Amino acid sequence: MKILIIGGAGMVGRKLAERLAIDGQLGGRGISELTLYDVVAPAAPKGATFTVKTATGDLPAKGETDTLVASKPDVIFHLAAIVSGEAEQEFDKGYRINLAGTHNLLESVRHAYEKEATKPRVVFTSSIAVFGAPFPEKIGDEFHHTPLTSYGTQKAIGELLLADYTRKGMLDGIGIRLPTICVRPGAPNKAASGFFSNICREPLAGKEAVLPVSDDVMHWHASPRAAVGFLLHAATIDGQTVGTRRTLTMPGLAATIGQQIDALRKIGGDKVVKRIRREPDAFIQKIVAGWPRQFDAKRATALGFKAEQSFEEIVRIHVEDELGGVIA
Repeated sequence: MKILIIGGAGMVGRKLAERLAIDGQLGGRGISELTLYDVVAPAAPKGATFTVKTATGDLPAKGETDTLVASKPDVIFHLAAIVSGEAEQEFDKGYRINLAGTHNLLESVRHAYEKEATKPRVVFTSSIAVFGAPFPEKIGDEFHHTPLTSYGTQKAIGELLLADYTRKGMLDGIGIRLPTICVRPGAPNKAASGFFSNICREPLAGKEAVLPVSDDVMHWHASPRAAVGFLLHAATIDGQTVGTRRTLTMPGLAATIGQQIDALRKIGGDKVVKRIRREPDAFIQKIVAGWPRQFDAKRATALGFKAEQSFEEIVRIHVEDELGGVIA
């Protein structure tokens, strides 16, 4: 089996590659080749028993996606995107990467596999940003798409394209709307949601973090470990059981900032919590105000997707996976 990860240098892409290297198989089929692609050089996972290739490039550039799928991978994970805050501030860049890059990829798959009896499974990472206010208390699987950001609009269009190309038999697509992944390891990025991780990650590492919103802000979360689980399940699930609506809202955990801080205090104590500095930011507050807060992800849960049950569990996963159990 050949696997391609587009966005392989990102946090989720890196963790997915590491998991595949450990497992050596996907859906009961041995992996023969893994290709990691991104705008910066991805790192090959350690311990892989199969061939690992890395490549860099500009996804929307002419002919780029044709080259990526020329080897005809069996599974393609499309994780690459300009994140929410950056897509909102850099309109053209967001549409070029998030929309044109995705459309080019689907077109390349369409033509590369045109004469093949078996089409590749394409796993597309979408976002809960496809939904926009006003919201019900819990957003169910039937709620309409009314995104209030450019990023959400780009992801919503990607979902529609994925469904249409699948309907036409050009590929076998599954989209997953990820919760905000928390606690994200590494350095802060330009995502408007970055502070959800920052206020946990930085204090646990002995650093100060800025909180730009109030304690009553609620959001939908899942850990990086859960995100990898979502991707693996999406790559192997029977498409017929999913049906014609090819994108699923992933299960997660609804937690307020106050509940996040309480979980942080239980694990790290007051010394850790005191490293959070409140500094209101009107730009971030406006974006967050248009985001959904809770979901009733019945379809995904019934299909076997799983996430954490408490924010304390999410924080403990970060301490175990990223800090070796040591809190500064």
